[in-house]
Amino acid sequence: MESQQIIQRLEESGLRCTPQRFSVMSFLLEHHGHPTAAEIFEGVNRLDPRSSRATTYNNLRDLVQAGLVREVAVEGRAARFDVKGTRHHHFICDLCGEVEDVDWYSVPKPTAGSLGQRVVHQVELIVRGLCAQCAPRKPSNP
Repeated sequence: MESQQIIQRLEESGLRCTPQRFSVMSFLLEHHGHPTAAEIFEGVNRLDPRSSRATTYNNLRDLVQAGLVREVAVEGRAARFDVKGTRHHHFICDLCGEVEDVDWYSVPKPTAGSLGQRVVHQVELIVRGLCAQCAPRKPSNP
């Protein structure tokens, strides 16, 4: 994604394009994995040592709230972050914690009656199990 496109996406979402926010978005777009906030801070800080940990974390929160970045919660581990681009689900390895993209497919919303007064805006799927590297190392449970 070009610099101008990052600026446009930020502005369209109602966020000012500060140098630090631009750096966080740029880092996420360049790194196709699912980095933790600490990894994002380290990467951004290498390029701009003036960027503080608190500023990086606050920018991540703002980007998530604006819908530009998705926070992938991994039980017992640090949350990981993913730029929202193409729609996809996630696979999380129970052994190593690796987060992988899974091709998108429609997941039906729960019926209205099953949710009481709750209102569903979106359904995301997280598949859990053992990744291709960990599966051969651990025997499956019967």
